[in-house]
Parts: sequence; structure tokens; C-alpha cells
Amino acid sequence: MKKKIVILGSTGSIGSSTINIIKSNKKDFNVILLSAKQNYKKLINQAKIVNAKNVLIKDKNLFEKVKKGLIKRSTKVFAGEIPINKIIKNKVDYTIAGIVGIAGLQPTLDAIKVSKAIAIANKESIIC
Repeated sequence: MKKKIVILGSTGSIGSSTINIIKSNKKDFNVILLSAKQNYKKLINQAKIVNAKNVLIKDKNLFEKVKKGLIKRSTKVFAGEIPINKIIKNKVDYTIAGIVGIAGLQPTLDAIKVSKAIAIANKESIIC
């Protein structure tokens, strides 16, 4: 059975590394959500590569660009400070929390509500 996965900060180094692993093992993963702050071009490309069900771009000004980039796909596009537990209704197996610094704290806390396991890749979320 495919593992359901969320990648917070998918366009950063941790997220990109995770995408590369998934790309090599597509039969093992179902990408439920990718999130990014501003790198909309990379987010669009990643969503296409892994066939992401949902994407979240934090910068609301980039919503239309992301939506247009994914128009021929069934990927749902969200923007702004939406908690991931408002986007995802069912439990996922893993969340990769790769958002840098204190900005990663709230999304990580939100992920606790919908994830069986969370891989935290920033010390601020752990310390706080």
C-alpha cells in the first residue's frame, strides 16, 4: 500500500531531497500536499513530477500563477496561512517538516493533527 506523505517546505533542500527519493520510488508514495513560501515555479514542477493532490503557496500573490501552472491537473491549489489540517481531512503516514526557522513551528504543530509520524528537519520547531 502506498504511503501518504506531506512535504512542508518542498522547494528547499530537505524538501527537494525528499522529492528525489519519491521520484525514484513513485509506486511507494502518494503525495497529499506540497508547500512552499514563494518558489512557485519549482513548486509547480514538483507537483507535476510526484502528481501531488494538493499544493499550498504561502505568498497569496502567487496563487494565480500556481493555479495556471497546474490547470491541466487535478491538483488543488491553496494560498496563504491555511493550516494543513484544514486542507487534509484524513490521516497521512508521514509529514516532512522542512520549513526553515520559526516559520516552521505552526505548520509542524498543525501537521501533528493529521500525521502518524513527523520528520522534523529544523531545530527551532524542536526547541519551541
